[in-house]
Amino acid sequence: MTSDIARDIERAVSVLDVERLRRTYWEQDEFIHLEHWLPAPIVARMVAEVERVRPQIHRNYIPRHKKGGSVSYYTLLEHAPTILALYQAPAFIRLLSVLTGRALQPCPESDPHSCALYFYTEPGDHIGFHFDTSYYKGARYTVLVGLIERSSSRLVCQLYKKDPSRPPVELALATHPGTVVAFNGDKLWHAITPLGDNEERVSLTLEYVTDPSMHPLKRLFSNLKDAFAYFGLRAVFRRPVRARSV
Repeated sequence: MTSDIARDIERAVSVLDVERLRRTYWEQDEFIHLEHWLPAPIVARMVAEVERVRPQIHRNYIPRHKKGGSVSYYTLLEHAPTILALYQAPAFIRLLSVLTGRALQPCPESDPHSCALYFYTEPGDHIGFHFDTSYYKGARYTVLVGLIERSSSRLVCQLYKKDPSRPPVELALATHPGTVVAFNGDKLWHAITPLGDNEERVSLTLEYVTDPSMHPLKRLFSNLKDAFAYFGLRAVFRRPVRARSV
């Protein structure tokens, strides 16, 4: 049940040295990487949900920027209750709020990108360097969760990209199942390197905001971007349906 997931997440948070992680997050210009952190039973249930929604992958290709597949929040609402339970887990949101020093909350249900799966399943699947630019009135923070990692593809992160007082530091990370990466989307310059032959990588992206309000024109622009670059028009411009309970 959803309450079981919340309790498991609370236990996983309770064993962390949160103050040390908070210092590391800020020393790394609002970036933290927790290897194999999520409990294995939760990861296994989320991977089962990955398989459940696999037939609904929307693939897209933007020359010189990205190639891959995506499944939106709206689909996860219907078919992925464990993923939704993690996204909304109070202990997880409190942890992120302590790390960032901001009162965070999930994105509104009108945002198809708030909680999404990214599938890298064909040779050459990748995404080029980018910031997670937010159209919200407040700040937006990104969490990446590794679910399937059978690839040579790497999450490449450049720390201090916008800090002229510090030399950039580049990290190349494998997002193994249960690994969690959290960062300020406006600060981290990051990419996913191309997938090789007979490889597969699936990750979960969670977005949290300080202010869920957005100007209607920016919401329209954000939805159009998500429709053409990620999920397709039908997936974005439809009415969300609540998930079944776990």
